[in-house]
Amino acid sequence: MNPAEPAIDTVVYAANAGDGTIGSYRLDRQTERLIPLATTEAAENVMPLAISPDKQTLYAAIRSDPLRVLSYRIEAGTGALTPLGSGALYGSMAYIATDRSGRYLLAASYGGNLVSVSPIDDNGVAGDATQTLETGSRAHAILSTPDNRHVFATNLGDDRLAQFHFADGALVPNDPPAARTADGTGPRHFVFSPSGRFVYVLGEFSATVTTFELDAQDGTLTQIAVCEGLPEGMNLAPGMPREEIPAGDETPRIWAADLHITPDGRHLYLSERTSSTLSTLRANPDSGELHFVGNQPTVEQPRGFEVDPTGRYLVAAGELSDHLALYRIEPTSGELVHVSDAPTGNKTNWVEIVSLR
Repeated sequence: MNPAEPAIDTVVYAANAGDGTIGSYRLDRQTERLIPLATTEAAENVMPLAISPDKQTLYAAIRSDPLRVLSYRIEAGTGALTPLGSGALYGSMAYIATDRSGRYLLAASYGGNLVSVSPIDDNGVAGDATQTLETGSRAHAILSTPDNRHVFATNLGDDRLAQFHFADGALVPNDPPAARTADGTGPRHFVFSPSGRFVYVLGEFSATVTTFELDAQDGTLTQIAVCEGLPEGMNLAPGMPREEIPAGDETPRIWAADLHITPDGRHLYLSERTSSTLSTLRANPDSGELHFVGNQPTVEQPRGFEVDPTGRYLVAAGELSDHLALYRIEPTSGELVHVSDAPTGNKTNWVEIVSLR
């Protein structure tokens, strides 16, 4: 880094599946711009990404042969990515995340209908998966609970969330083995409320957010509410798996993708790809109650986005867009104010944001 340049505080990473690269950007809060830093070679169809709890390692799943996860050290002060190693994955993974200890990598395979666990060594390298477990239809996301004693994984094709005990790097089905959403929801991504009391689940085919209350002791979920995530009158039919849409059927269908929450637990955002929009929901941190606030256009086909660690900015990526969009989050209303764009690669689909200080 040039001594005259300002210190890098926050780095944005974007996976470009079409180029097989990971783009890095500095989030400049003073000018509210994303400043390109570097492009790191990965492999064809790189996605998804995950960050270690200590913010020192980035993981990238590769969904082309050979299926694997790449580990990169995040260099302090610059955010540069240094390759560390790779480990085999026994499925094309739609989602990866570390457990809360950073000792294991969890993964969910949409096409393989399975989840897996990979060990992470003392150098931060994710090795070959040591457990691969069949789950429900079209697994799509996987996360451990805040206390790291349990794991949930969405099964988009079965309208359920699989529930597991988690200890010593092993998943064991809980009793009951799953919590259900309404039929036709297509549970895709989910987030925990910052308090850990609630789990918010995005329906790919309904664009609704289902709120569950977490029993931390038992590791089970109880549904308490459903909130619409799109405005009334939006001309979209209920969604369905893309591979099941009949040839020639051009009906505009709901195709929700990503879900994130602000660190204070007061605003929730979701993306919808058919309309290329972002929606804002207001959340009550004490009750888990959600209310739809608004919906606005964004990058084309927004598959991935992320809220920065301060809760002040949101970065959105579109698979059919040539740029990333940066938004300022108004703290009281949660309103997204578009402030700038930055060039990106081909088929950008995943965003991670890391604070280096």
